[in-house]
Parts: sequence; C-alpha cells; structure tokens
Amino acid sequence: MDKERIEFLKKDYIQGFPAYCGFEVDRVEYGIFETRLNIRQEHTQQDGFVHAGVIATMADHTGGYAAYTTVSENFRILTIEFKINYFKPAVGDVIVCRSEVINKGKKIIASESQVFSISQDQEKLVSKAMVTLMAVPVSAFT
Repeated sequence: MDKERIEFLKKDYIQGFPAYCGFEVDRVEYGIFETRLNIRQEHTQQDGFVHAGVIATMADHTGGYAAYTTVSENFRILTIEFKINYFKPAVGDVIVCRSEVINKGKKIIASESQVFSISQDQEKLVSKAMVTLMAVPVSAFT
C-alpha cells in the first residue's frame, strides 16, 4: 500500500459512530489494522468496566479495516458475521484492538480481532473476535 492509501484508511476509519466513540488509529499495514480508545466514563457500564458493546464495535470495525487494506479503492467492506468472546472485564485507561486478516478470498475475507486493556503499562487480553466480511464493488452502491 502506498502512503496515500494508508492516510485515506486512517481518515475513513474515524467517521460516524467510531468518531463519536473516540477510536484512534495506531497502525496500518497490508492485512493489519490497530486502534485504541482512551476510556471515558461514558464507555463504561454499571460496574465500571468498558461496555461489551464498545468492545464489540471496536473489534468489528477494526477487523473490517484490516480487510479493507487488502482490496482496491473499487471495493467497500461489509461485515456479514462476527463472533466475540469476552475473557475478562476491560478496565484501565486504554483499550487497544489489533486486527489481522487470517483468510482472504476473492469476495469473503476473515479477520481476527484481539482487544487488550492497558492499565499501569500492563496489557491484558480481554476479548477476541472472528469477523467475516464481504468485499462489495463500489458500483453496487450507485
């Protein structure tokens, strides 16, 4: 990928609901996308842990953009299925999502997203998601 494509993906990722949540992009490479979220009070649930919906959104969206790095600008990526496991509550100052394409077909792409909470410079794996996506031609949207 060239620098223009990387900059496009970084900006494109942070729109709409992900922008509202406060997601930030840390790393973009072919088949890899990494993001972070500085935890705010509004990201938590009644017990003070990061809400499962925030984690699921981050895992899905970041996995989608890992897939998006593998197609041309003539395609868009849509989630067709995802499954998520939660291992422990996410607490701390930051959560980080690391997503990687694990299988790329012509139309169907599978990404794996791992979400870590970071507290006092210690990372803990809190969740893992499998995201199945479809590469859809831009022309299908016009």
